[in-house]
Amino acid sequence: MSRIKYYYDPKTCKYERYQRSKWDITLNTLGFLSSALILAVGILIVFNYYFDSPKELILKKENKELKYYYQLMESEVSQMSQMLADLQQRDDNLYRVIFETEPIPSDIRRAGIGGTDRYKEIKEKGLNPEKLIIDLRSKVDDLKRQLYVQNLSYDEVSEMALNKEEYWASIPAIQPIINEELTRLASGFGNRLHPILKVRKMHTGVDFSAPKGTPIYATGDGVVIDVKTVFGGYGKYIEIDHGFGFVTRYAHMNEFSVRKGQRVKRGDQIGTVGNTGSSTAPHVHYEILKDGRYVNPVHYFFKDLEPSEYEKILELASKENQSLS
Repeated sequence: MSRIKYYYDPKTCKYERYQRSKWDITLNTLGFLSSALILAVGILIVFNYYFDSPKELILKKENKELKYYYQLMESEVSQMSQMLADLQQRDDNLYRVIFETEPIPSDIRRAGIGGTDRYKEIKEKGLNPEKLIIDLRSKVDDLKRQLYVQNLSYDEVSEMALNKEEYWASIPAIQPIINEELTRLASGFGNRLHPILKVRKMHTGVDFSAPKGTPIYATGDGVVIDVKTVFGGYGKYIEIDHGFGFVTRYAHMNEFSVRKGQRVKRGDQIGTVGNTGSSTAPHVHYEILKDGRYVNPVHYFFKDLEPSEYEKILELASKENQSLS
């Protein structure tokens, strides 16, 4: 209950009861309401500063959960990246070594996938956690790119695996004549004294001496690409294309047992030993070309020789004697 106020009236020389006007009541009411409002706003500000609202508590909880799942996903992406790195290492250092092919260059493995700014849409949304999203998206894109390249690599390795059986059957891996006693190798690969010119020349194959008419065998699966007879030089000779960059040549033959275009298997007889062309004695001059370059045939005699026999062949082939052609 409000207090009753009095004032002294000089005219009546009495204390008169004070009567408040409507204006005073209005001003007092407005003052009270203003003070109450200011106090309420102040309390609200202080409360919001030190205490979270229910909505903020929910958002903070959601953010905490999102951060947890983001960290979980980032950990999984890192594990996948490590697994992919292991696969790439095995691919380059094991599978491609076995199949004798070059490893995939790192610049191809990490090549871009197009687009000047793949994350423009994310940036335009103005999201606060955009850096986290872009970082994770970038890692995922990089992982997808490397997985794509690795998948192509395994497709290639798979194709090579299917061709490997054909490769091992085609490689020229035996001697062109039967040489069980290892006494037939007369001259090896390299600089040798020419039997006619009597000067040192590059001997591009190996010579196997044998009686005229001794069978000559294809050293690997392939297709006969040449059956020729020339005066001088190789005389009668045959060339076989084995694929995979291998070509073999059998020179100074006496007779042919195959024709041009015929497919042969390793061990098939293709002719007999002769003494044709620039030859000084019955023998077969045997050459191997790999990717168009002459290579030492002795290095490919691994199919029909034991390790000790192979060492003996190497020793005989290393002697710098006179060739037979």
